[in-house]
Amino acid sequence: MKTRIKELRKERKLSQEELAFAVGTTRQTITSIEVGKYTASLVLAYKIAKYFGLRIEEVFDFSEVEEF
Repeated sequence: MKTRIKELRKERKLSQEELAFAVGTTRQTITSIEVGKYTASLVLAYKIAKYFGLRIEEVFDFSEVEEF
């Protein structure tokens, strides 16, 4: 899944470590999400979006997710 996390982090001059600490996860998890190797849980996606003051849909790209 594509995300805007890296872009949002760089705009705010945040390291992966700083973001990870702020949302209660590890730097490795943030790295994996940014490169598309890991999909964030709903709770983590919510925390990341809330941290940036955005909705989940503004941070995560759901265009490749299949509809019912």
